[in-house]
Amino acid sequence: MAGLTAHTLTCVKRDRVLFADLSFTLPAGSLTYLRGPNGAGKTSLLRLLTGLSLPDQGEILFNDAPIAECLPQFHASLTYIGHKPGLNSALSAIENLQYWCAQHSIGFSLDTAYKVLTILGLVGLEDIPIRMLSAGQQRRVALARLWLKSADVWILDEPFTALDVNGIKLLETHMRSHVEQGGTVITTSHQALSEVAGPVTLLDLEYRI
Repeated sequence: MAGLTAHTLTCVKRDRVLFADLSFTLPAGSLTYLRGPNGAGKTSLLRLLTGLSLPDQGEILFNDAPIAECLPQFHASLTYIGHKPGLNSALSAIENLQYWCAQHSIGFSLDTAYKVLTILGLVGLEDIPIRMLSAGQQRRVALARLWLKSADVWILDEPFTALDVNGIKLLETHMRSHVEQGGTVITTSHQALSEVAGPVTLLDLEYRI
């Protein structure tokens, strides 16, 4: 497994510099907690790390190569979950996961999908429209992607949103297991990670005027 390295990143939004000359490494087998006040650029930084946005200066490396030069390989090794669930409200949980797997060229197994949704506490809710589920239940459906795709790197933007205590513990346990197997995780959250998640490296962003 491989990690990510950021070299002298600069990001400008609406003529405001969110961060500049930012360098860090997210090695394999690590969990990084990205912190900062609203407007500090946390989501912007995560989007840069996924390759969905480009930095104004600097570069991001995966396997010692700029991700811009190896996007297909990098995205095959990445699971990104944004702060919005990214679900079709008219489709069921199963249908949403089947569609997502097809988008990412992942073999879909109905049995596996049902087992994952069982782990996530959604027994009996697998085949009803997403719009009928609570916000926390919709978040659990979105997080099922972490169980369905074998990816080295997880980039998670506010993954605990709307989760109850049991849901938070379940996700933190899964994150810890991924890291212990050599995976790389970077996440941001409005709440501190608990000891369940294991050792954490802090990465702080400050609000710049």
